[in-house]
Amino acid sequence: MDRETLVFIGIVLGILVISHAFLLLVFPKLARLAYKPTSERGKRSMRKFSNALKWGLFFALFPLIEPYISPPNLIELGKHPFFVVLAIVTLTWILIEFSNVLRHAFLDNFTSDKEDNLRERRVLTQVAFIRKLFIIVVVIVALSAILMNFESARKLGAGLLTSAGILGIIVGFAAQKSIANLLAGFQIAFTQPIRIDDVVVVEGEWGKIEEINLTYVVVKIWDQRRLVLPINYFLETPFQNWTRTTAAIWGTVFIYLDHTIPVENLKIKLKEILEESTLWDRKVQVLQVTDFTEKTVEIRCLMSARDSPSAFDLRCLVREKMLTYLQENYPDALPKSRVIMQKGAEGGSP
Repeated sequence: MDRETLVFIGIVLGILVISHAFLLLVFPKLARLAYKPTSERGKRSMRKFSNALKWGLFFALFPLIEPYISPPNLIELGKHPFFVVLAIVTLTWILIEFSNVLRHAFLDNFTSDKEDNLRERRVLTQVAFIRKLFIIVVVIVALSAILMNFESARKLGAGLLTSAGILGIIVGFAAQKSIANLLAGFQIAFTQPIRIDDVVVVEGEWGKIEEINLTYVVVKIWDQRRLVLPINYFLETPFQNWTRTTAAIWGTVFIYLDHTIPVENLKIKLKEILEESTLWDRKVQVLQVTDFTEKTVEIRCLMSARDSPSAFDLRCLVREKMLTYLQENYPDALPKSRVIMQKGAEGGSP
């Protein structure tokens, strides 16, 4: 092994040691001064960023330092396309992980696990969309920089410019739907008909908005299924958003009973059920006769809860308690069909 090769290996190992020493000795102290993650996701993002720096610094520093300290016959090695491409790739990796750290550093000031989390969900939706868009821009710029390091790619680019008009038309038609979805994503991120963790009813399914991506939205259905919809669905199709302005919601329970039921007693029982439950937010409590037919009376119980899951559980609780109450105290008031039979005139048929 000649002297130049040994020098080169020494340079590589030296830069590797410097980058790792910086990560182990200096970076943790700087990181603690700038950002102390409080959430588990924030801590995980810092670990990923540290791993990106561990190798990213090495490959990013090598093309910059090597030409100044290598032997004359190795000076151009750091400018070799292979090392330049590695530097671009690792720098892109560092930027993406750094954007994730910034996201968690910003969102650590917002918590979405409180009752009225409208502002937090709005910010979470916007930050998530902007980060995805930033990643796309960084990746496109990185790919362009990589291609510019190859002569054949530059010539290809020059040739394509001459037919840019035709190519633009073709791409425009091919990507028309994707571009429409991307623009819809911009509109949703800032006008916000939906937000992360909103409760919605779409396609007859009840669920929460789990992800808002650049071109599609993932809705987590109540039974753990996932409904994936194109993002422009929420601009072109009517849907229900139960948490558009607040998480609080009203729930209804309909009961169908015989006309003989004492309604005032049901009002007292409903009040008793709600006051014993922690699901009720103590704002709305109403029992009314909303309709009656020749067979039954329709009674509506109206109650409020702090969010839609609580409202669903509260409605089920009221149904169960009211049914038990009726079975024990007014079994004759449960719906029934009446048949009246009369005896015909004497001598005639019945």
